Amino acid sequence: MPQAIAPSVTAAPSVSTAPGGGRAAPGSEFAPLLRKVKERGLLERRKGWYTRMIAGNLLALALVVTGLVLAGDTWWTLPLALPLAILSARTAYIGHDAGHAQIAVGRRANRTIGLLHGNLLLGMSYAWWNDKHNRHHANPNHIEKDPDVGVGALVWTAEQAAVRQGFARWVTRHQALLFFPMLLLEGIALKVNSVRDLWRQSPRERAVEGVLLALHIAGYATLLLTCLPVGKAIAFALLHQALFGLHLGMAFAPNHKGMEMPDPAGERWGHLRRQVLTSRNVRGGPVTDWLLGGLNYQIEHHLFPNLPRPHLRLVQPLVREHCRGLGIPYTETGLLDSYRQGLGHMHTVGAAARPDATR
Repeated sequence: MPQAIAPSVTAAPSVSTAPGGGRAAPGSEFAPLLRKVKERGLLERRKGWYTRMIAGNLLALALVVTGLVLAGDTWWTLPLALPLAILSARTAYIGHDAGHAQIAVGRRANRTIGLLHGNLLLGMSYAWWNDKHNRHHANPNHIEKDPDVGVGALVWTAEQAAVRQGFARWVTRHQALLFFPMLLLEGIALKVNSVRDLWRQSPRERAVEGVLLALHIAGYATLLLTCLPVGKAIAFALLHQALFGLHLGMAFAPNHKGMEMPDPAGERWGHLRRQVLTSRNVRGGPVTDWLLGGLNYQIEHHLFPNLPRPHLRLVQPLVREHCRGLGIPYTETGLLDSYRQGLGHMHTVGAAARPDATR
């Protein structure tokens, strides 16, 4: 573990300009915790760790692609969609960490890593994801400011559910049952939203992101159509994207669903309470850390967005002790129980759209 903080370590350029990036106001509830984390050198980047992790992920992707090429025209290539989906999620985690400036100190280096892993390897816009995710981090679970709890295919409050009409109302009634099946479409939805977001971007950003997205589509299609006839290629692509969306959704779902939702008209929370009270950690070991990409340390990640992933487990005892001293609830549960709580919240919210709710 690093023993000192390099003078150049600062807040991340986007998400981590929040207090978690290292600029808390003196005397705040968060300031003493931030000092402890700095004193232990936990905000230092882990370039060697990330280099090994990225190289290992690229090698694993290459092995799966090689297996696909060698297998050729057979339905037995379909099982390869599972490891490819898992590795695609790992690739998304790297893009996520780059967006938070966890990997490198400079904005340009992080953006390059994010573009290569997001746009080129996944077909997912780095700029779109960063904009959306930054707004989530700034105000998690805030109904007016967090895009992750805005009205979409799913809703998160009884007020949102009560005004749904037609097919959307039917979906809301059953959203707890439909949640995991709907995640099968998330991989495709990420790509559609990425292309749509290009028109929001500046001309220069649009050119870079658009070219990389086009290269991804061309490369992905060429790989599958070279190895497989059209029917098998489409089947493989659909299975891969479905499993990728399911895995990615299952990694993000436990983090905030069913947790506190700040009242827009109520008391304003400071950084510590805003991030801790709206987040849930998932207990586990190395396998959980690997599968969830460190997002199981959601409280620590939200408090310190630019903290390198391998340091999340190291800072957890400090955060837990600090919250205990302040009497702030620190929520941590098992993975299955986190899904139970999230689905329970969705079921409760969906009651507002059921027929008996109007009686």
